[in-house]
Amino acid sequence: MTAGASWRLQAAKFAFSLPASTFSLQPMGTELRIGFLGAGKMATALAKGFVNAGLARAGDLLASDPIEGARQAFAKDVGAKASASNAEVLKFANVLVLAVKPDHVKEVLTEAREHFTEKHLLISIAAGVPIEKLATALGISRARIVRVMPNTPALVGASASAYALGPAAQREDGELAKRLLSAVGIAFEVKESLLDAVTGLSGSGPAYVYLVIEALSDGGVAAGLPRDVATRLAAQTVFGSAKMVLETGLHPGVLKDMVTSPGGTTIEGLQELEKGGLRGTLISAVRAATEKSRKLGQ
Repeated sequence: MTAGASWRLQAAKFAFSLPASTFSLQPMGTELRIGFLGAGKMATALAKGFVNAGLARAGDLLASDPIEGARQAFAKDVGAKASASNAEVLKFANVLVLAVKPDHVKEVLTEAREHFTEKHLLISIAAGVPIEKLATALGISRARIVRVMPNTPALVGASASAYALGPAAQREDGELAKRLLSAVGIAFEVKESLLDAVTGLSGSGPAYVYLVIEALSDGGVAAGLPRDVATRLAAQTVFGSAKMVLETGLHPGVLKDMVTSPGGTTIEGLQELEKGGLRGTLISAVRAATEKSRKLGQ
């Protein structure tokens, strides 16, 4: 790193702050009880994240799922109860997290109709399903709905999420959703029309990054490193690089140039990545996943 680059890095404004864990999470003055309709991996990640962050006790959470294995895994990983009954969850909770596959949304919400009341806030993480369809499936046009796109790093408190409010959602509902999501990472309010793009980027993005880490590790092994060392080095490199972007506020291109010395090793590697079309391929991956998300909601 040159002296000038070092000065720019040290002078960069610190732009990242950890999510606060001291929020009041009482929805409209009531005791917070969170129910998960679906007990799969994403529900488990969020639930465990809430517990780990101290925002909810395991006893304040309940999940439902028709698959016994999913219920058992949720109960084991989170320490909370799980049931086969959606009705039980609606009777228990005032905040409902809809965490089922898009093609199961209509069935689950139709079943939930008779138990859904004005006390309920529905937070949907079903990819691609628009708020209008959620309300139609519930049969309640003025249902309080927040549509969310989180990602699985919620499990380690590092999720990247976005959310959009339905027309009947109150300001307090949006604040609650943001605080819950911020407890397990970062969260941004966006227009609903942008949530498909969020799905393509941060929703699916962890898989892209895992592939990059695996490929970097393979490269290290090909160069003679032991597999365990190569994988840890690759993962830490990705983690550290991401942290630099978040904490310095500098453009990724600027940080890239700081590593790239004239005639050095890095520029040789970057040339190979450009030959392989890495940049364009990642852009195409995000766009393809975005388009798939749009189709899921049709």
